Amino acid sequence: MACAGHLVLLLLLLPTSMAWRTRIPFPSHKGIGEACEGHSECQSHCCVTNSLNPRKFCTSRTIFLKCLSWQKPNSHTCSEHSECQSNCCVTTNDSMKMFCKPKTIFLQCIPWRKPNGHDCTDHTECRSQCCIRPNEVSHRRCVPRSGLLAQCLPMVSPLHT
Repeated sequence: MACAGHLVLLLLLLPTSMAWRTRIPFPSHKGIGEACEGHSECQSHCCVTNSLNPRKFCTSRTIFLKCLSWQKPNSHTCSEHSECQSNCCVTTNDSMKMFCKPKTIFLQCIPWRKPNGHDCTDHTECRSQCCIRPNEVSHRRCVPRSGLLAQCLPMVSPLHT
C-alpha cells in the first residue's frame, strides 16, 4: 500500500502542462526508422526523408531539437539550394543541369559560367562577366575584359585609311 501512496504523490508532483504531455511517447506512436506520413505519428515528432528515397521515416531530432531532412551531397542533381548539404544548387556545365556543389572559401555559391568565345545573351553567363558583339555582324560572345580598368569593351578594329 505504501507504493500506491508514493505513486499518487509522484503523480501530483508531475507538471501538467501540455508541452510536457506531448513529449511522452504514446504506445501508438512510431519509433525511429518506421515509415510515416507526418510529424504527429512519431515519438520524436519528426517525420522526414532520410535518403534519396522520397519516402518519409521517423527520425530523431538534433541536439538543438531541430527536425532536419536528409540533404543531397555534392554532385547530386537538384532543383533548389535547400536540397543540398552545401546549400548550393547550381549549373556546373553548358548543359544547364543543376547539381549540388560546394561553396567557395568565402561561402559563395557560384554557378558554372561560359568560357571566352561561347555564345551568350547576358554578362552573367560569362566567366569574364563580359558578353558583347565583337563586331557589328557577329553574335554576342563571352570575351575577356580589356583595358587599364579591365572593362567590358568591344575589340577595337584598326582604322581603314
